[in-house]
Amino acid sequence: MTGQILSPDELEAALRAIGAERYHNLHPFHRALHDGRLTQGQVQAWALNRYYYQCRIPAKDASLLARLPTAELRREWRRRLVDHDGDAPGTGGVARWLKLTDGLGLDRAYVESLEGLLPATKFAVDAYVEFVRDRSILAAIASSLTELFSPTIISERVSGMLRHYDFVNRETLAYFHPRLTQAPRDSDFALSYVREHARTAEQQEAVLGALKFKCGVLWSMLDALDYAYVTPGRIPPGAFRPTFP
Repeated sequence: MTGQILSPDELEAALRAIGAERYHNLHPFHRALHDGRLTQGQVQAWALNRYYYQCRIPAKDASLLARLPTAELRREWRRRLVDHDGDAPGTGGVARWLKLTDGLGLDRAYVESLEGLLPATKFAVDAYVEFVRDRSILAAIASSLTELFSPTIISERVSGMLRHYDFVNRETLAYFHPRLTQAPRDSDFALSYVREHARTAEQQEAVLGALKFKCGVLWSMLDALDYAYVTPGRIPPGAFRPTFP
C-alpha cells in the first residue's frame, strides 16, 4: 500500500489475495501430507508439533478476550475458547487433537510434555501468542483471518489422508469436522469487524501486515518440519525422532 485508503471491498480483496499467495496449503510439506507422500513417522512429527499450536490457541484467545471493550465482543470471542478448550474434560479441539496423536501411535504424556517440539515450532507459536497479546485489538483480530482459507485445506487434508494412509481413519481425524463450521463462523465475524474498523491507511496496513505475519507463522512451522524430517540427518537434539520408517 502507498497510503491510499481502500474501500471495505478492496480491503477484503487484498486480504484474500494474501491468502491466495501465502497460505500454508501451498507449502511443499503440506502438499506431501495431503498427497500421501509422507511416512507415518513424518505424519507423527507434524501432528506432535502442530499440537503446540493447538494448545496455545486458547491462551492467545484469552489474552485478546481480556482486552475487548464490550460484552458483545467478549461473548463472540469467548466461543473460541469453548471450541478449543471444551466445556467439560475431554471435549473441545485440543482434546480432539490428542485423539489424533493417539491414533497415530504417539504417547499422550509425551505429546503433552512438549519435550519433542522442534525449536522453530515453539518460537513461531510463541511469537503468534505475543503478537495477539501486544498489538492492537484490530491487528489481533485480523491475524485470525487465516480461517478464511481453512475450510479448503481441511477438506483436502481429510480426504487426502483417508485415501492415502492406512494408519488413519475418520475417528482419528475427528478434530477436523467441527472446524468446517467453526472456522467460517469465526472468520465471518473477524472479517466483518476488520471491514468496519480498518478505516485509515495506517489501520489497513496493520490489518494486512497481521495476516501476512500469521501466514508466516504457519509457513515457518512447515519449513521447520520439512527441514528436520524430510532430509535425513537434520533432526535437532532433543526433538522427536520417529520410530516408524
